[in-house]
Amino acid sequence: MERRKILIATKTYPSISTKYRETVCTAGILLDDNEQPLEWIRIYPIRFRQLDFDQRYPRWSIISAKIEKNDQDSRLESYRIDDSSIKILRLIGTQDNWSERKSFVLPLEFESIQSIKDQGKSLGIIKPESIVKYYYKKDKREWRDKQKGILDQLDLFEIPSDLEKIPYKFFYEFIENNQVKHKYSISDWEISELYRKCRDRSKKDTLEEREAEALEKVREKLEVDFLNKKDLYFIVGNLKDHRQTFMIIGLFYPTISKKSDQPDQNYSQLKLFDF
Repeated sequence: MERRKILIATKTYPSISTKYRETVCTAGILLDDNEQPLEWIRIYPIRFRQLDFDQRYPRWSIISAKIEKNDQDSRLESYRIDDSSIKILRLIGTQDNWSERKSFVLPLEFESIQSIKDQGKSLGIIKPESIVKYYYKKDKREWRDKQKGILDQLDLFEIPSDLEKIPYKFFYEFIENNQVKHKYSISDWEISELYRKCRDRSKKDTLEEREAEALEKVREKLEVDFLNKKDLYFIVGNLKDHRQTFMIIGLFYPTISKKSDQPDQNYSQLKLFDF
């Protein structure tokens, strides 16, 4: 394994694995020794919630870790990581409207999902030309019996997993600059956690009412706030066993830069469609 620097761009909500019990997929940017961006990288598998607290890297941190190509995953961006080697170096903040984050991410932007595929890639960032709509769907409330059995399996000295099944899935329907329309689910851990926190902080009496309030808060963030006030990009990745199926694994959302002497082009690109 070789020690490298990586900018952490997003983490997906934990999933259940037969081999690893609970895993998280991390997407980031591989950096050179001078912290210049080289390429997108996928770190998988990693048992994030079982890491020592000082190794649980936050989003937009630069870490140093020993990594190697994942020989069980032929996708070009996929790497394994030595959990014990993780060192958090520094956090990239939001000063000057995310200028430093942009300097890492935007040089690696793709024109479209098709351009990612055409280059033999499986991971990247794109900017939608327009958002058709945000929406959610109900999902199963409980893990399947097989998944529950996996979560209940404990290694020596390991604490039980309290991984919650989120009973809703969140989506964007959008159009790219090549006029291709997509409907992608959002697996960004940040959005699932937004739903959980809003529900748990609700003062409503019933679970149904608390969930309804949380869903409205998520809608306000992803539809009202992001589509009107943010310069929205999607970090997208495909599935290992279904290479043509992509999803949104992270959202990149600096504030729209407004200039009084110019029309707000970004705003018109990202507002909801009228049917």
